[in-house]
Amino acid sequence: MSAEPPAGPHVLVLGGTTEARRLAEALTAGPAATAAPFPFRVTTSLAGRVAAPVLPPGGVRIGGFGGPEGLAAWIAEHGVTHLVDATHPFAERMSFNAARAAALTGVPLLALRRPGWTPGPGDDWTFASDLDGAAALLPGLGVGRVFLTTGRTGLHAFAHLTEPWFLVRSVDPPAGPVPPRLEVLLDRGPFTLADERGLLARHRIDLLVTKDSGGSATAPKLTAAREAGVPVLVVRRPPVPEGIPEAGTAAAAADWLYAAAG
Repeated sequence: MSAEPPAGPHVLVLGGTTEARRLAEALTAGPAATAAPFPFRVTTSLAGRVAAPVLPPGGVRIGGFGGPEGLAAWIAEHGVTHLVDATHPFAERMSFNAARAAALTGVPLLALRRPGWTPGPGDDWTFASDLDGAAALLPGLGVGRVFLTTGRTGLHAFAHLTEPWFLVRSVDPPAGPVPPRLEVLLDRGPFTLADERGLLARHRIDLLVTKDSGGSATAPKLTAAREAGVPVLVVRRPPVPEGIPEAGTAAAAADWLYAAAG
C-alpha cells in the first residue's frame, strides 16, 4: 500500500463574509484547478449568529473560541499554519482576538478586507465614527423615516431614539434593546437595484444609515438612495490591528498564502 501524501498547510479562515467563502473555494479547488503549487487544508470558522448560514467548502466549525487565548489553543491543537481574518469589516473584537492569537502562536495572520465605499457625484453622505456617533447625529438631520442597515446586533445604539420610525431588514429577528418605532423585514440578500428602489419608495424612506461594509453585494441601496435624493449616514469601519497585512480580494489573499507557505 502506498503512503498517503503529506497534508498541506492548514489555513484557519475566520469567516462569515463573501470573501471568506470565495477564499475557501479557491483554496479547496486544488492545484489542478488553480495552477497552485500545493493544496491547502482549509477550516472556516463561523460565529453562529445566523440560524442557517451558507456553508463554505472545506472544514467548518461554528461558535466562539473563548477569546484570544482560546483561539490560540485551537490553532495549536489543530496544527493551523496560517490564519486569515476574513470576518466582517466591523467585527472589531474578533480582529483583535485574531491579532492577539497570532502573536501568541507565531502563526502568520492576514486580514482579508474588501475595499470600502467612496461617495460619487450626486451622493449626499454624512460620516460617523461609530454606531453611537451615528445615533447622536441622527436627530439633527431632520428626518423621520430611516432605513437602518447597520445590522441587527447594533440596534441598541438607536434604542433611545423615540421620534424617528426605523425600518430594519435582517435574516433573523433582532434581539435586545431596539427603537420603539421599528418595523422588521425578515429577508436574505443579495438585493437588486430594483429591490432597493422599491423599498425606499414603498416605505417613504428619507434617510439611509449604513456601515461602510464595502463590496458590491449591498451597494445597490446606495445607488437607489442617490437616485431618490435620499441622504446617507455612513459609519466608518474600524482600522485593522496595527502591523497586520491586508488583502482586498480572495485572489490576493490566496496569493499571499501561497507565498507565505512556499
